[in-house]
Amino acid sequence: MTPQSNAPPGRLWLPLLAAALALVVVHGIGRFAYTPLLPMLVADGFMGLDAGAAFATWNYVGYLLGAMLAIRLHEPAQIRRILPAALLINAACTVAQGFTDHPTLFLLLRLISGISNGVVFVQAPALVLEWLARHGLAALSGLMYFGVGSGLLLSNALANLPAAWLHGAERWWPMALAAVPLAWWSARQLAHLDRPQAGAPALPAASRATPLLDRASLPVFMAYAGAGLGYILPTTFLPVVAHEQLPAGHWLQSGAWLILALSTLAAAWLWNRLGSRMGDRNALILNYVVQGIGVAGPLLWPGVPGVLACALLVGSTFLGSVLLTQRLARALHPHQGPRISAALITLYGLAQLTGPWMARMWLERGGSMSDTYWLGAGALVWATLWTLRTQQAPAHAGMGLKAVRAD
Repeated sequence: MTPQSNAPPGRLWLPLLAAALALVVVHGIGRFAYTPLLPMLVADGFMGLDAGAAFATWNYVGYLLGAMLAIRLHEPAQIRRILPAALLINAACTVAQGFTDHPTLFLLLRLISGISNGVVFVQAPALVLEWLARHGLAALSGLMYFGVGSGLLLSNALANLPAAWLHGAERWWPMALAAVPLAWWSARQLAHLDRPQAGAPALPAASRATPLLDRASLPVFMAYAGAGLGYILPTTFLPVVAHEQLPAGHWLQSGAWLILALSTLAAAWLWNRLGSRMGDRNALILNYVVQGIGVAGPLLWPGVPGVLACALLVGSTFLGSVLLTQRLARALHPHQGPRISAALITLYGLAQLTGPWMARMWLERGGSMSDTYWLGAGALVWATLWTLRTQQAPAHAGMGLKAVRAD
């Protein structure tokens, strides 16, 4: 029988809200604020396009390193110490970026921001998922990822609304004003989550030592690699494809990214709901099919229909693939929650790095950016086929561990 929560109803939402706000700080602001700010910083003379691309790359490298670090720092006691610190470090980087115009220092800050983002993006959802599972509420876990979509929209507003009054590094000031209080509150909440209960039995060493990769989990990892490669191309290059396929001055050239961002808002609720009703594996298969159609949209229906389909379908699915995969993997290895989450995100981050690199190689050979979307669509076909080979999660997977309790 699924355990029922003995916490007050109001308390049940605090961990979800804390994790969502952590993702707002590190991903919505710490990472994605750079997207709307980049053309402004270039226009201000703060950096050139080449330097801007280098800064973005080092941030992605940092994200990958942070996820790899989280694989080793997966014990609950380690997470309680490192997660709040990483969250506050990320906010501090956002503040510091508002007070430097030195390229080397700015690059270092983007690297550190990426590392702390990787740690938080792994540890915060994994920690709260374990907490929810022990309260019989694992089906709510996808709502944490609402923080990514809302953070993306928040950073877009903070970049554009005060744009006329700020210049250069000052453009990070509104981001800092939002990031610091959100990071402080979220860090305090997460630091007090999952404290060990006195006298509680420790998890058997054999359970902790089970391999991450086995017959059950291998298809999930293989599928997730395809998901990382499939989503990164449209989320990085959709405005470029819109400029290739649409007449000059068309509203979708700037509006496609906003539509994609708005579509993410309902994604966490939608796929969380579908996963609960259909089962996470079946919902994930549907997700990859819909996402693949979205990526292929500009190829199948060039122009307005394809660009619009890509923005709507990719925006409403890519967060769903993250939350469904994380929950499915934990269900297959319930004693490996934070560790398997870190391994999956590391693989996802590595796949993200390969996408733009492969696109650049194609462009150097005279291809168009639109053509690179065949690579993304193919990657999502790969993800679908591997997910079809994934076994259904055990019926008891949502029960979680009994060794710790929440404060």
